[in-house]
Amino acid sequence: MKKKTHKIYDYTAVFEPDLESGGYVVTIPALPGCISQGETFEEAKAMIEDAASLFIEFMAEEKQEIPVESEKIFTAPVRVTA
Repeated sequence: MKKKTHKIYDYTAVFEPDLESGGYVVTIPALPGCISQGETFEEAKAMIEDAASLFIEFMAEEKQEIPVESEKIFTAPVRVTA
């Protein structure tokens, strides 16, 4: 029996407070449409890791190219006057 190997991908996740219900909504910009949430930061992190794993698994099954985050994403506050 052939042993299954796993590839490890590193992505940047963006956590945003969910002001309506509490907790966090989290996305991975390099995986458009990959979104999850959790009541705590730790739960949201675990949930997005599961979601990303399933997202990548689906892409592999569909023979789609799996996105690789080539450069790290930086975040910074931006002040906008309207």
